Amino acid sequence: MPQTAEFAASLLADQGLFRTRSYIDGHWVDASDGAQLPITNPADGSLVGQVARLTADDSAAAVTAAQRAFVSWSARLPQERSTILRRWFSLLLEHKEDLAKLMVLEQGKPISEARGEIDYAASFVEYYAEEAKRPNIEGVTSHLPDAEVELWLEPIGVVALVTPWNFPCAMLTRKAAAALAAGCSIVAHPSSETPFSATALAELAERAGLPAGVFNVVTGKASTVVPPWTADSRVRALSFTGSTEVGRLLYRNSAETIKKLVMELGGHAPVIVFKGADLDHAVAEAIKAKFATSGQDCLGANRIFVERPIYADFCARFVEATKALSIGKGLDDPDIGPLMNESAVAKQEAHVADALEKGAKLMCGGARHELGPLFYEPTVLTDVPMNAAIMSEETFGPVAPIAAFDSEEEVVAKANDTEYGLVAYLHSNDPRRIYRVSRALQYGMVAVNRTKVTGAPIPFGGTKQSGLGREGARLGMQEFMEIKYVCRDWA
Repeated sequence: MPQTAEFAASLLADQGLFRTRSYIDGHWVDASDGAQLPITNPADGSLVGQVARLTADDSAAAVTAAQRAFVSWSARLPQERSTILRRWFSLLLEHKEDLAKLMVLEQGKPISEARGEIDYAASFVEYYAEEAKRPNIEGVTSHLPDAEVELWLEPIGVVALVTPWNFPCAMLTRKAAAALAAGCSIVAHPSSETPFSATALAELAERAGLPAGVFNVVTGKASTVVPPWTADSRVRALSFTGSTEVGRLLYRNSAETIKKLVMELGGHAPVIVFKGADLDHAVAEAIKAKFATSGQDCLGANRIFVERPIYADFCARFVEATKALSIGKGLDDPDIGPLMNESAVAKQEAHVADALEKGAKLMCGGARHELGPLFYEPTVLTDVPMNAAIMSEETFGPVAPIAAFDSEEEVVAKANDTEYGLVAYLHSNDPRRIYRVSRALQYGMVAVNRTKVTGAPIPFGGTKQSGLGREGARLGMQEFMEIKYVCRDWA
């Protein structure tokens, strides 16, 4: 692959989607000091392009633009906001292949997964284009004589969005479409490792007719861009997807201005397979749960618990399926692509070494792949003890730890023994057990005999230190709205 940024643009049918500047107040802008940030392809280290590295003052200016635009945007008829979102949705699908290629270049995921993400991202825009028309005044039975009581849903104001590198399109549209439908204006910061997906979305939003200042994308380093937003009282809500560690920091930094927070944080998903489950199906679904996005997914299976009578059989089939996974560069559409950065690979190495030292068995993988320094082999560890780091820390990579269990009570206790509570996967054909265990698992989402559960109509989110609030569904839009109580006397 040529080591030039021009190569990235040349792959796109619409080269106007390759935007290297930030988008503020309807203008494409460079940093006020001219600084830029190089973005490289994780598959081979080649330069994808240079993006504007904005300053703290530039970031604050974006809030000023959003605050100014909020007045007119929130006053628009919901049907007008819906029409613009519908045009944005259509443009996302029209440019699906270009958006997917751009994502592969900066993020590394297989092209088929990138195409799937664009469909997923677009689904939120379509969904909220419809939901934009639905918030209404709710009448409440009055508790006072001669008084009418109403509840109004109103947009909260300027919303800050901070999005991750693993799903650079979907995480932005899931937040932005809900906020825009509610009548809010936005300042958004995409990950400094994958900014071009976000600037492409801004380009299409502009083409769809979003007014200047309503949707601002501020590129650069989070440590520079985001602090002005947490400190600014004009930013009334902040939505973040990322690690629990960073979530805690944003939580603390937002306290002074009492912001509404929506946070989708780390995960430590268990897969629980009981005897009597369809074993072939359970293996196939566990492979999906573990290795999608090369394991770089907050919903990714991080611990696999299998009931002892079927443990050996499950492990043998899971190892065989893992060995069959292909590894390669994203545009070649493998099963497993590169990891995002060196620290991600180092974490896989540390977790594998720690597990082996504590008695786990290495069944396949366990090393970097010859394709390049950021490729790590799909790895299976069996007989992993609970004191191994991988059983308590999010791995975020293609390493699957498997352990046996003997009773329902035991496995529920092990599954819940974590600060995280995003999603759990359960495989059983016993309806009573499915009900009991689903109720007992301390997670915001439970997938039964399947892996894929997310989508625009469902409230996505976790319990404990996996987050606050929900994204998607009507609840996702209401996160960006305030309730106003009106008590009226006609006399």
